[in-house]
Amino acid sequence: MASEELLKPFYQRALQAEERLSRLEAVLADKKDGGNQELSKLISDLQAKLEDANAETLQEREKAAKLASENEKLKYRIAHLVQAVREADQKLESMKG
Repeated sequence: MASEELLKPFYQRALQAEERLSRLEAVLADKKDGGNQELSKLISDLQAKLEDANAETLQEREKAAKLASENEKLKYRIAHLVQAVREADQKLESMKG
């Protein structure tokens, strides 16, 4: 699906953020000194970025769904307009002949 291709970069960013967060949590668990505060802040920042990326992914998914729906409606209208033009051409030809 085209929407999945559009969302691929957002999934990758979210996955990278989760991996960095996991590494930092592991480092945090190993260390029990004053550096924990810095790591804790960094983890909080990464979690906030991950939440933002997930929210952005959701918005893009919703946009993709709306565009797909609109595209289907337009295809339907085009098909009917083409049919109407063909019928009008046939009537015109029959009136001439």
